[in-house]
Amino acid sequence: MLISIGAPVLIVILIVVGFVVVKANQKPVAATGSPSTALDAAAAKSLGSIPAATFDTVGAGSGVSAPTAVTGAALTADGKPRVVYIGAEYCPFCAAQRWAVVAALSRFGTFTGLGATTSSSIDSYPSTATVSFHGATYTSSLLSFTGVEETTNIPVDASDISKGYTPLETPTAADQALVTTYDSQTGSIPFVDFGNKYVTIGASYLPTALKGLTQTQIIADLQNPGSDVAKGALGAANMMTAVLCKMTGNQPAAACSSTAVTSQKLPA
Repeated sequence: MLISIGAPVLIVILIVVGFVVVKANQKPVAATGSPSTALDAAAAKSLGSIPAATFDTVGAGSGVSAPTAVTGAALTADGKPRVVYIGAEYCPFCAAQRWAVVAALSRFGTFTGLGATTSSSIDSYPSTATVSFHGATYTSSLLSFTGVEETTNIPVDASDISKGYTPLETPTAADQALVTTYDSQTGSIPFVDFGNKYVTIGASYLPTALKGLTQTQIIADLQNPGSDVAKGALGAANMMTAVLCKMTGNQPAAACSSTAVTSQKLPA
């Protein structure tokens, strides 16, 4: 009887011990990363010239989170309303948000020098293809834009991700104060301040639809209003465009009078 009772228990113990031994001998997954490279010129041109009809067809999109209305002194630069983005290249939610930010701001001006990168290979939504604001410039007669990428996607120590990612850019004290003021509880990224009228904290839509796609494929999908990429990124961009139009006095009319923008319901 003792043997018949003890055998199953012994088997369970051996299985548990086996799992412990295997776990002890497993090496942690090493993170990989690489410096951002220049976004392909044709891809950049396509990204900056998404047709108005495509935005209108997408409308509110799907799974888009509303921004938060804030009250503060007008945020400006060179006499123009200012948008401040703070994120990092390793961050998968930043990866998603940048597509929407670029799509929206491209209706008011022009980006040059955008980079191509991916989010961390071991974070949630690993290796999500995206653009980078590091080294990029934005030209507009209506708006000013500052994009800060705090770190790369390259780990300080590939075997110990708790040490973080290699530093890239540092927000000014004034820009960091915006995060402290409007995101004091979490300090989450991406953080976007739209002229101290609205802020977004975290991605305005989930990166799910971007999984496994390259920058070129994502940009192609942004031209297709029926794609999940467009429904997320352009839906968020339409929301951001409505915010930006409030900042510019509804200029340019081509963007601000579009049905996808005028139908947006922004928080008061």
